[in-house]
Amino acid sequence: MIEIPSKLEGKTFLLNVLEQELKPLGYVIGGNWDYDHGSFDYKMADDVGYQFLRIPFIAIDGQLDSYGATVELKRPYVLCHKYQRGLDDNVHIGNINASFNQFSEPEDPDATVPDQYVAMAKTLVKDLEERLLR
Repeated sequence: MIEIPSKLEGKTFLLNVLEQELKPLGYVIGGNWDYDHGSFDYKMADDVGYQFLRIPFIAIDGQLDSYGATVELKRPYVLCHKYQRGLDDNVHIGNINASFNQFSEPEDPDATVPDQYVAMAKTLVKDLEERLLR
């Protein structure tokens, strides 16, 4: 994980406004959200694992699943998840189990981020600053 300092840190927005701005650009709300925190993730590549730019946020007024929630942005960072090639060796055979356990486990969930993706993330953050802080 590599942090990207940003002018967005500490800024507050209505969550639905952020969604309207960021989703058309390819950002999605990451699957790691809870009622009081979450992140917008941008998948930059998947050639050496998955490289993501993550924009974390916390709820400061309301819960994330309610309309009108206000969030505060935290420091963006880049992360890389490196996956094994092929199917998971630990999959248990069986119709039900196989349908849920068919994907490989991470080889390294916090792999080194190649320099090119750090540079790309810095550009993406700068673009977000210009778009959201106009």
